[in-house]
Amino acid sequence: MKKILMAGMFAFLGNPAHAQLQKANWMVGGEVAAANFGLNKGAGYSFQVTPQVAFFVKDNWAVGPYVRLGVSGAKSSPTTFTYGVGALSRYYFSSGEEGVDSLVRHGRFFVEGNAGIGGTTVSDGGASANGLDLGIGPGYTYFLTSDIGLDASLKLNGNLGFGNRGTTSAIDFRLGLNIFLPPGKSLKDYKSE
Repeated sequence: MKKILMAGMFAFLGNPAHAQLQKANWMVGGEVAAANFGLNKGAGYSFQVTPQVAFFVKDNWAVGPYVRLGVSGAKSSPTTFTYGVGALSRYYFSSGEEGVDSLVRHGRFFVEGNAGIGGTTVSDGGASANGLDLGIGPGYTYFLTSDIGLDASLKLNGNLGFGNRGTTSAIDFRLGLNIFLPPGKSLKDYKSE
């Protein structure tokens, strides 16, 4: 039993993060941002989810589409809906690159940028913004296994809008989960394992 536990710990902690970031692999998952549920009287809520798929065009560099959907509001104010669709580009820094040391053996730092179309709509017809969505920011992926990674990122997002509000910007802290699929391996293969 002790040998099995030791082998499991080695498999869990001894996974260097490099094979899943190779050219021709896929990254499938998403992020949750700005989850907030107020507890005080009149407090509100906000929740945003961003499913994404990316293809590694080179080692450590993935590109692909994303969709962003969100809702926020409070008892005494109208509900606000956010939406967006576009393309993302994510680059993972390898351990040999400047500023990255051996402490990140089980994960990788990355920088991600996105561009697309999106906006904000308020339920009572209030100030809305629709236009060009842009975002950029750093993050870190911790690999739980060789194929599953947890993301944490800080992202500056802006909307160069047309509409009542014009240009808007915000900084989001995001958490995500991604599955890294090598070429030829499908989600059915993972379920059977």
